[in-house]
Amino acid sequence: DCVRIFWSVAVGGALGCVSRYYLTAFIQQRAGPSFPLGTLLINITGSFLLGFIMRYALQSGAVSAETRMLLTSGFCGGYTTFSTYSYETAMMLDDGEYGRAALYVGSSVVLALAGTLLGFAAANRLLALRQGA
Repeated sequence: DCVRIFWSVAVGGALGCVSRYYLTAFIQQRAGPSFPLGTLLINITGSFLLGFIMRYALQSGAVSAETRMLLTSGFCGGYTTFSTYSYETAMMLDDGEYGRAALYVGSSVVLALAGTLLGFAAANRLLALRQGA
């Protein structure tokens, strides 16, 4: 049903945005302003969550379409921050901080991909446990 999918994405997106805001602020307050560690960690954990949820949901059949949309397009879509990542990278480049920008781009891409693969592995482990139970 389109209406249920709509509200699932909307509610998930709101929860993801609020989670991103507070978690990023929490991390940056502790890490300091010299490197966008909060955004980096959000992208890594968001990639992990999306990888886990999609692998588990699509292979187990235990997650409804509405719940899957709430968690993926909704929550993960609101939670991950690649638009912020792009802006922060552009600002580093604009400020002539090429080394920091390269470190940020490289670590974001590699670690976010690793997060997705770890999400797959965690979902595969849970699926194996469910089948063995």
